[in-house]
Amino acid sequence: MVYNNRPIIQAPPVKTGSEVQNRPKTQPSGSFANILQDKLDKDVKISKHAQTRMELRKVNLTEAQREKLASAIDKANAKGVRDTLIVMERMAFVVNVKNRTVITAMNSTEMRENVFTNIDGAVFAD
Repeated sequence: MVYNNRPIIQAPPVKTGSEVQNRPKTQPSGSFANILQDKLDKDVKISKHAQTRMELRKVNLTEAQREKLASAIDKANAKGVRDTLIVMERMAFVVNVKNRTVITAMNSTEMRENVFTNIDGAVFAD
């Protein structure tokens, strides 16, 4: 089409609401949302109480130890455990499996002197 010796550029057709809604929604497998959710699902949280105990008892976790703790939580979860005692590398942690949260932590000295209650499983992760 031409108007006043100038070509008229036609806009592409407008999609209706149903066409937009029916468009397939695809997210690449490595999308930010998927990566973030995977990280959150695998991450180990440490409660304020546990953080205080860890500082007091000089219990420090390396990244490798955090991964080992996360793996132990996965094992407990696979067995249906709700609250577990995880013993690894001369440290012990009481963990709420569902929330992946360390409730309390202790070193080898406190492990010998304690009775562990309110747990329904134990994992030895050495």
